[in-house]
Amino acid sequence: MPAPHRSPQVAARIGAFVVQAAAARGVDAGRLMADAGLAAAALADPEARMPLAVEERLWTLAAERCGDPLFGLRAAQAIRPGTFDVLDYAVRTAPDLRSALQRLARYNRLVHDLASFVLVPVEGGLRVEHRFDAAGVTPCRQAAEFTLASLVVVATQIGGAPVRAQAVAFAHSAGGDAEAYRAVFGVAPRFDAPVSCLVLADAVLDRAVPAADPGLSRIVTAHAEQLLAAHAPLHEPTAAQVRRLLAEAMANGPPTLAQVAARLHLSERSLQRRLDEEGTRFAALVDGVRRELALRYVADPRLALGEVAYLLGFAEPSPFHRAFKRWTGTTPTAVRRAAR
Repeated sequence: MPAPHRSPQVAARIGAFVVQAAAARGVDAGRLMADAGLAAAALADPEARMPLAVEERLWTLAAERCGDPLFGLRAAQAIRPGTFDVLDYAVRTAPDLRSALQRLARYNRLVHDLASFVLVPVEGGLRVEHRFDAAGVTPCRQAAEFTLASLVVVATQIGGAPVRAQAVAFAHSAGGDAEAYRAVFGVAPRFDAPVSCLVLADAVLDRAVPAADPGLSRIVTAHAEQLLAAHAPLHEPTAAQVRRLLAEAMANGPPTLAQVAARLHLSERSLQRRLDEEGTRFAALVDGVRRELALRYVADPRLALGEVAYLLGFAEPSPFHRAFKRWTGTTPTAVRRAAR
């Protein structure tokens, strides 16, 4: 039977961070918490969680009371080691920035029921997409801007050198000083995009973390795995996890059902049963992920169509062109020409 529905929750540590960032700018912390519905007792419990709606109210009220529409963007500068407990340490003990992002994508559920990171290879780098794994629900503006800014801030902290994005996009509309975004990301973002994301270059991703400790890393990730196994996800998470794994591995050809089941620590039969309960099939997810990625890649004029076929795991361009026409009724060349 499918797991019972419950409201999405996030770690109360996130709420504590928002309150502290607002208080540092003169906002009355007690009143902010009361108006947002965050109980003071939650801040004293490192394992406490709070409703997602409370987190979003905290972000919105903090921005209003600071009089700063870019509160979330600027709050990322206040992140310090340990801010988000095990997730933070798992990321910071990775051997390089690429591995750090892979850990973030895997362990983010420890602090947030809905938010996910999808790592999509692009020519010369990696696109990090931030989204909610639920239909019709999207991150609020302040949280989205904080999240992408925090990727750059933490990467700079652990890499020992400034990190700048190649491109940044947000799903919400523009608002605030464009130079403030450029100061954080190194580029001006695009707004009203299909998904909030940033692109980092391979040279940045493969940069070694100077303070990486392999022994500590093994201990931290082992603990993170235990917590992940114990933390029950929301109803219908399996298809989202499969889509994420497919997107990450697609450039090498779509992984098999057996390979994905192994990554999720499930038997093939258990994975098939869960997908059946969620009303989908593994083959449909593979096709859907390929279609979604194809539309994004074709929209990127920096990618040659042959490269798009490769990134989608097709051995030759012709099968990709046939698949694209089946998905859209037209050709990738026609779509690109129309976009221009």
